[in-house]
Amino acid sequence: MPKRVVSLTDLQIEKAKKQEKPYKLTDGGGLYLLITPTGGKLWNLKYLFAGKERKLSLGQYPAVSLAEARRRKEDAQNLLADDQDPAAIMSKQAKKQQQTAVVEAKQIELESTFEHIARAWHNKFFSTWTAHHATRIMTWLERDVFPHIGGMDIATIEAPDILAVLERIANRPALDQAHRTRSHCGMIFRYAIGTGKVKRDPTRDLFKILPPVNHGHRAAPTDPKEVAALLRAIDDYSGSYVVQCALKLLPMLFCRPGELRGMEWAELDLDAAEWSIPAARMKMKQAHLVPLPAQAIEIIKTLQPLTGGSKLVFPSSLSDTRCISENTLNTGLRRMGIEKHELSSHGWRAVARTLLHEVLGFTPDAIEAQLAHAVPDRLGRAYNRTTHIQERRKMMQQWADYLDGLKAGAKVIPLHKAA
Repeated sequence: MPKRVVSLTDLQIEKAKKQEKPYKLTDGGGLYLLITPTGGKLWNLKYLFAGKERKLSLGQYPAVSLAEARRRKEDAQNLLADDQDPAAIMSKQAKKQQQTAVVEAKQIELESTFEHIARAWHNKFFSTWTAHHATRIMTWLERDVFPHIGGMDIATIEAPDILAVLERIANRPALDQAHRTRSHCGMIFRYAIGTGKVKRDPTRDLFKILPPVNHGHRAAPTDPKEVAALLRAIDDYSGSYVVQCALKLLPMLFCRPGELRGMEWAELDLDAAEWSIPAARMKMKQAHLVPLPAQAIEIIKTLQPLTGGSKLVFPSSLSDTRCISENTLNTGLRRMGIEKHELSSHGWRAVARTLLHEVLGFTPDAIEAQLAHAVPDRLGRAYNRTTHIQERRKMMQQWADYLDGLKAGAKVIPLHKAA
């Protein structure tokens, strides 16, 4: 009579102690628990396949419980019933599971890197920035940050890691860019805090650790005689006519260079003498209305035969789907002999702000509204595109007339000096 095997119990397994030599606790059907001299408890299954005795490892107790070991034994017996070797089949399954686990672990690791989270942050806020600003941020990150800390788990990044990145940028030298990079990294870490990836922002430990930036002022002459000379130089510009028109409109409309470069024909209503810039293209994300003086309309109309078939008023010479670059405008100034310390394309805004108030006597409220600065009015109401619109229409035409007078050599006495 075959020896009757008594099934194991959890209590019996728990009480099993290690001995000098390995021993077995059998459960029946070929399933047994091997107790090693070091105290390990290993499940094994002994079976016959193709007339040969074989052994299959089923895992270690307690990770694999008694009930789970019996379930795995049944799976093996089902394979045997189908004339399949459990060791071969189950080892393949285990290998596949292991590979899947490795892939999943790598994916989790990838999703925790600074670069992955930075790109997720960028995608989330992309629509709130201008396309130029969004592209510039990613370019900075890819050039200056990702090569050094992009592959690190964001939770392991400390202040010294970020400081090393900032110092490389500052030593280029690009101190202003180093400050901007610290700010962007801080935004990324705060996004990571919100998504549960980290608990704190290490960039806060770097506050005021970099030397301050002396921004100074953008080159912007406010002497009417100097302004007149610059305007005459633009009239004599011998480069691209499209670029010359942009250079002429900048002092007349004193908008941000990026707003002018991206001007679209659909934004213009020449009959109403208006240019409506959508919020998406404005720095402050507020739609802006620019009253057009007669001189600006005349310049724009001369461009219609040249670029009217394009979406853009000032398309690039390389592609009509892209506008001319800011470098194109500044290069145009340099070609005329106007040096960087004399004027930048952005400097016309400061020229207009000063002369409109001190010479032409317009109110700061109207000037700030035309500059698209999001300053509430005296009643605390938020900025809107038609604020002071009637005064601005008058102001823009008088400003264009004033610039024409400067070029012609007219003498305009500053109101404040006259008083």
